[in-house]
Amino acid sequence: MKKIVNKPTFASLLIASIALLIFSCNQQKPVEVTSTSDSVAVETNKMKKIPSGPVEGTQMTDAYVKQVAQMAYLWGWPMVNVHNRKTMYEKLPHAGLIGGIVMAAPPNQLAMLTDYVVPEERIVACPNQDVVYGMGLMNFDKEAALIVQVPDFGDRFWVYQVCDQRTDGFAEIGKMYGSKPGFYLLTGPNWNGKIPDGIQKIFKCSTSLGLIIPRAFQSDDVADKLALQPTLTQIMMYPLSQFDGKMKTADWKGLPTFPSESSGGEETKWVDPQTFFDVLPDILKEVPAMPGEEAIYAQIQSVLGAAAKNPKIKAILKASAIENETSLIKPLFQFVNVGYSVQHNWTTQKNGASFGMDYLTRTAVAKSNIFVNKPAETKYFYQDLDEKGIRLNGKSNYTVTYATGQLPPVKGFWSLTLYNENHFFENNKIDRYSLGTKNKGLQKNADGSVTIYVQKNPPSADKMSNWLPSPASNFTLYQRCYWPEETILNGTWNPPAVVKQVK
Repeated sequence: MKKIVNKPTFASLLIASIALLIFSCNQQKPVEVTSTSDSVAVETNKMKKIPSGPVEGTQMTDAYVKQVAQMAYLWGWPMVNVHNRKTMYEKLPHAGLIGGIVMAAPPNQLAMLTDYVVPEERIVACPNQDVVYGMGLMNFDKEAALIVQVPDFGDRFWVYQVCDQRTDGFAEIGKMYGSKPGFYLLTGPNWNGKIPDGIQKIFKCSTSLGLIIPRAFQSDDVADKLALQPTLTQIMMYPLSQFDGKMKTADWKGLPTFPSESSGGEETKWVDPQTFFDVLPDILKEVPAMPGEEAIYAQIQSVLGAAAKNPKIKAILKASAIENETSLIKPLFQFVNVGYSVQHNWTTQKNGASFGMDYLTRTAVAKSNIFVNKPAETKYFYQDLDEKGIRLNGKSNYTVTYATGQLPPVKGFWSLTLYNENHFFENNKIDRYSLGTKNKGLQKNADGSVTIYVQKNPPSADKMSNWLPSPASNFTLYQRCYWPEETILNGTWNPPAVVKQVK
C-alpha cells in the first residue's frame, strides 16, 4: 500500500520562504547550573522585539487570512493543547484522581499513581503499562522556581520527563543521565534568584508553562509492585519557598476522586477549533519566539490584530480553524502520517521532545501520542499496517517475531503495546495490553527467537504467555525502547514485520 501523507501546503510554503532566515539559527539550549553556590547567577533569556508584519489597516484578502490561519493552526496546536490543560488543573483544590483513575494536581504540584494506568484513562493518548506515572503542570507565572524531589531508585529504571509549552524537553533527570537522589530546581524564564544549598542541578524553562511526567519502571511481579511503593511517596514537586532541605513524602494511595467529563472512546478534546484563535494571543505571550520565528510571530500577530477590529476577519479565522482541524490535524492522528518510514511499514521520529522548528512532527506527535520523551530517553516505533501494507484489524491474526539475539537493544526496558483505533487500551479478559521486559513469563522459541501472538481469540495453551489480545476492529502496535542503545538510535535495529497469519 502506498503511504499517503497529508502535508499542510501553506505551512511548507511559509517555512520555505523564510528558510534562509532560520537556517543558521539554532534552538537555544536550556540553562543548567550544577553548582550550589549562593552566588551563582542564571542567565535569563531575553525576548527580542518582534518586527512588525503588515502595518495596521493593511487590506487583507480572504485567501491571505486563510493561509496565515492555516500556518498558525499547525504551529500553535500543541501549545494551545498545553494551555488548555492548565485551565483544567487550575480548577483543582489539591492533588487527586480525575474520575478515580487519572493523576492530577493544581499547577506547581504533581500527583502520582501507585500502579499502571488503567484502560479507562482518556487524558493522554498512548499510555504504557511498563511504568508508574506521575504528572504535574508548571506555571512559572505563579511560582518562578520549583523543587522536584528524586528519591533513591536503586537499580530500578526511572526518568522524569520535563517539557516546556512547546513539548520540548528542557531538563535531563533520569537514570540514563546518572542523576543522583536529591533535589532539583526548575525555574521559569525570568528567574534569577538565590540558589539554596542542597540543590543537585537547576534547569531553566523558556516558556511560562511546562509539564513534568515522572516514570518509574515496574514489572508485572507482585513483589516488585510492593517494593516500589515507598519510593513513590518521595516523588514530589513544590514551590522553592517550601524547600527546607528535607525530603517530603505524600501518601499517593489516599488521593481523592474528582469528577470527570466523558469524552467517549477518544482522548479528551484539549483543542477546540471554535475558540482556538481566541486563545492564541495568550500563547504568543506565554511562548517567546525562538530565533528565526520572528517572521511567523509577526504575521500571526498582524492577522490577530486585524481580527480584533474586523468581525469578518475574525469569522474567517474561526471557519479556517474548524476546517483545518479536519483537513490538517485529523490525518496526523494516524501513525502512517507521523515521522518517517523505516523497515516493514513501521514509522518513527528522531526528534521527539526536541522538535525545534519542525512544526509538522511536533503537531503530529501532539495529536497522536503527546508528551513523548527525548530520543536518548526513549525511541518510539509506530505501526498501523502489516508487512504487506494492509491495515491491522482484529478480524485477522498476526505474529511479531524477534529473531534470536534481536530483542530491542536497550539499557532500560522495551515493550510492544497494542492500542485500539483511538490510541487507548481496549479491555480484554486477561487484562494485558503490552508485552516486554516487565513480563517474566515471556517464552522463547526453540531457536531462541521470541514470537508475540497478536489476535482477538486466545492461541493454544503453550502460546498464552506471549499472547497480546487485540480488539475486533482496527488497532495499532507501538514499540517502545527506553534508554536505547546506539544501534536503535542510528537506525541499525528496527522492529520486525507484523505478519498476517492464514487461518
